[in-house]
This record gives sequence, C-alpha cells and structure tokens, in this order.
Amino acid sequence: MTLLDPQLDGDRNDADPEADALLVGAVDLHQHPGPSPFPRRMTILDAARDASAAGFKAIVAKSHHHSMVTDILALGPAGLDELPIAVRGGVALNNSVGGLNPYAVELALRMGGRVVWFPTLSSAAHIEHHAGHDTGFPTPTVALRTDKVITILGADGAVLPEVRDILSVIAAERAVLTCGHLGVEETSKLIVAARQEGVERILVNHPCFVVGASTEQAGEWARQGAHIEHCLVMYFGRSERRRDLAELLAFIKAAGPERTVLSSDSGQKHNPLPVTLFRRGARGLLDAGLPEDDIRRMLGANAAGLLFP
Repeated sequence: MTLLDPQLDGDRNDADPEADALLVGAVDLHQHPGPSPFPRRMTILDAARDASAAGFKAIVAKSHHHSMVTDILALGPAGLDELPIAVRGGVALNNSVGGLNPYAVELALRMGGRVVWFPTLSSAAHIEHHAGHDTGFPTPTVALRTDKVITILGADGAVLPEVRDILSVIAAERAVLTCGHLGVEETSKLIVAARQEGVERILVNHPCFVVGASTEQAGEWARQGAHIEHCLVMYFGRSERRRDLAELLAFIKAAGPERTVLSSDSGQKHNPLPVTLFRRGARGLLDAGLPEDDIRRMLGANAAGLLFP
C-alpha cells in the first residue's frame, strides 16, 4: 500500500469525467509533501506522479520549515525529471531559515525556485490565531523550539529595509511573492512595497484563514494587482472542518475569477489528496453554476501565469 493508495483517503470521490476534464492543465501552487517536521502522507515524487496522471501542468511543493528546491533537484534523476509535469519549490521566511533572510531567498530562487512565502508559522497573525483556536494545524513529529514573531514592519510602521532587499531579489528573478500568514495590515503594506520594488507576481494566501481579511479587502488587493488564493482543503476537505462554499463564492465575486487562484493546501497526513480536492472543487463550482472557462482559469491558467516567467 503506497502513500497515495485511495484506501487511505476514505472519502475519495468516484471518477467524474466532467470535473476531471477541468483538471487538465491545472496548476497547484500550494502542496505540502514531505519531507517535513509535520506528518505528511505523500512525498514530492508521489505528489508529482498523482498530479501528472490527472493532467496537471505543474505543482509547487511547500515546506514551512525549509526550502524544497534542493529536494526537488535531488529527485530529478530518481524519476521526477521523467514526468510530464513541472515541479517547483521556494522558501518560506520563517525562523528556521533565518527569517527575513535575503541570502536564503537568493539561494532558493537562483537554484530554480519560483516562490517566496513571507512568514507563515512565524507571523504574528499565525501565532495569535493558533493560540486561541483549534485549527487542526499539524503538530511536529520532531522537537522544535517555539516560534517567535517575525514582523515585516519597523517600530515606525514602515516596511523594513531587509524586506525591500528581499523584494528586489524577487523582482529581479521574476518570482512569485506570496504574503504567507501575515495579517491584513502587514499584507497591505507588503503589497504596496512590492509594487514599488518592481515585483509583478503577488499572491495573497487564504485571506479568510489566519490572515483575517474581508471580501472587500481581498477585492481591494486584487485591484492593486495581487491574485487572491483560496485553498480547496478548506471547502472540500474533511467534512468536520469544511467552511461554507458561499464564502468562497463571495470572495471569487469580490476579486473576480481573473484574479482568483485555487490551490489544494494539502498533503497533510489526514487530509484528502490534492488531486481529490481539485476534482471536488471542480465539481462543486460546476454545481454552483460557475462557467467552465472561469473554473479552468482559477484551477490553472491564473496560477500558470504567475509560476512561469
């Protein structure tokens, strides 16, 4: 039995040809394969094989703790390069990589990475949210010291010089800046600074989870040139943790399908597989009356436009 055996995904859907057709050319910018200090149900190679079999164009492997760029490069000769799918990585600017570290950003991007996530586990919004909510977030399987808050702002409320340094590297590499788990104020200031530094590819991660943004705020960020990401695991994952689909539809309406990206945010030990979530998402949005062209755009074309130079 492999990590991707359907029997491990007890509520996996049966084949859905209409939904499956919308997955051809899909791009998942937010997958969580192993290795990781958090328990995962798939490796990078597992994830790539599964997505490739469904016709995906690309996936992005994300770790909160380390750059997966070298993991991806090491797997090339082991079979990854033989698959008809692009697999990319990046670096999340948490304490485990030195926080707001331009050296880590340069290394990740110049070794082939495409995405820089601003603080996730180490953001003030993440730490405060998880202190007061049962979010189902994974527990590390190795002993790690408690995260301390990393802020992108100085005492004067201005974006720190090291943030602008990082933004200049992202701009030069034409990479994707994601706002991670920063709260609304920090996200807003980061988007403005990114534009000032010439960053063209900006993604706001799951605005209604941890970030705490309203539909109106998400719409404003979209008008400023950012794409707004929503995670399918939140709406089509385990039944006890699903959010109301009406919420997702409201966010799509606020930002517009042309500025919305749908990702899985899956790979955790007890969540459905990314491809399963994409299939469920396609079916759910079809049933909600969204046009096929809009669904394809949100499942693939918008993300591809960000990921590929």
